[in-house]
Amino acid sequence: MKPIADVTPNTWEFLRDPMIAPTGFREYDARWKYPEGINLPGVTALGLGLGTQMQMRGIEPRIAVGNDYRDYSLAIKNALILGLVQAGIHVQDIGPAITPMAYFSQFHLDAPAVAMVTASHNPNGWTGVKMGFERPLTHGPEEMAELRDIVLDGRGEARDGGKWERVDGVMEAYLDDLVGDFQMSRKLKIVCATGNGTAAAYAPEVLRRIGVEVVDSHNRLDYTFPNYNPNPEAMEMLHDMSASVKASGADLALGFDGDGDRCGVVDDEGEEIFADITGVIMARDLSALHENATFVADVKSTGLFASDPVLQANGAKADYWKTGHSHMKRRVHQIGALAGFEKSGHFFLAEPVGRGYDDGMRVAVEICKLLDRNPDKSMSDLRKDLPKVWNTPTLSPFCADEEKYDTLQRIVDRLVPMKGEGSLGGRKIVDVITVNGARVMLENGGWGLVRASSNTPNLVVVCESPESQEELRAIFEDLDAIIREEPNVGDYDQTF
Repeated sequence: MKPIADVTPNTWEFLRDPMIAPTGFREYDARWKYPEGINLPGVTALGLGLGTQMQMRGIEPRIAVGNDYRDYSLAIKNALILGLVQAGIHVQDIGPAITPMAYFSQFHLDAPAVAMVTASHNPNGWTGVKMGFERPLTHGPEEMAELRDIVLDGRGEARDGGKWERVDGVMEAYLDDLVGDFQMSRKLKIVCATGNGTAAAYAPEVLRRIGVEVVDSHNRLDYTFPNYNPNPEAMEMLHDMSASVKASGADLALGFDGDGDRCGVVDDEGEEIFADITGVIMARDLSALHENATFVADVKSTGLFASDPVLQANGAKADYWKTGHSHMKRRVHQIGALAGFEKSGHFFLAEPVGRGYDDGMRVAVEICKLLDRNPDKSMSDLRKDLPKVWNTPTLSPFCADEEKYDTLQRIVDRLVPMKGEGSLGGRKIVDVITVNGARVMLENGGWGLVRASSNTPNLVVVCESPESQEELRAIFEDLDAIIREEPNVGDYDQTF
């Protein structure tokens, strides 16, 4: 049967019939508020649709499935599994997990497919599924559109042969794989911040295994998130990490989001290093080990990937691409890049460093290795070695899912004609790049970006200046004035 598009909790039908808000099918994964946007029969219909998609594509009917640490995630996973089994799929249930452990399980179990029940960094009340067939890739827009149509058109097809299997030992194998035989040769004290999320079961253990002294920060698993929503792109979490560094005298802080696929950094001086700047620090180190490497950066990221003199001297090449974990993974894989860096903290370390998927734990280990290779440098030294730029955090004004893409298009249509004519922050606009929203390039190398969020009802705004904090503020205010011509754009989620 076709799922009902209007989700109406506390009704007879809600307990019987699949209900799915169509907006939950996003560019590269699926996310809904639960139960406002999807009910359990709707999740089962999603599982039936995903299994049908596997069968249609001729993929061996076997899938690894995990769930994050939220109080409703097990119910969501079980409903998804019911649909997958109904579609004739052999489900290998790896239990509670962070998302990169689910990606790892595809390799470890030689599974043709993976589905991870997670709300990612979204606050409680959200759920969703990250899924993929061709490791280390996850669904992109084409696969998501196909899945959406199968599910919403009621074209899920039941088959015999499905079964459920509990698989133990994946967590232990994953931790062993992360650490290998590496041990720190310098002493490091690191604040490990997980915001009581799923990564609390992993990150402290990984760091201790490689010889790091761990300062715990909200590392008790608690799916009510009593301190803050675990999101290392949010200033609330970064400020808390900074305070912990200053209080403990730690060498740095590493913070992880709700499903462990992102990592944020605060240095020994308590300076909050945005993830794209951390990416440049890592790219410098990796490009010294791997000459002429290519690095992919998302369009929200600093221009330093292209302009940094050390990267240029090492022969590194920069490729700016669409924001989003699936887009970035696919691009790294497609062009044979060594790594991809996203301002949100998703880092994609390919062979020989990693397997190409986003893994906050792998990033943490590689940052420790980087510091071990630079025993006379602190994290703040490495930050200060970079050319100075001023940039905003990721700022997300509200815009409804049903309206955000049309709203963005109107904003882009106003910005494109300003090339060569208009200005932001008193600087002439020399280009408007529209690969993913609009990145407005200024004559001195500064820029401002506006795009639509792929997974929440928001627009996304980021700005950078190579001159000063004052110019950064002026660039943002001019760009925001253009955005504010749209009356349906609401308040920002944070300020700077």
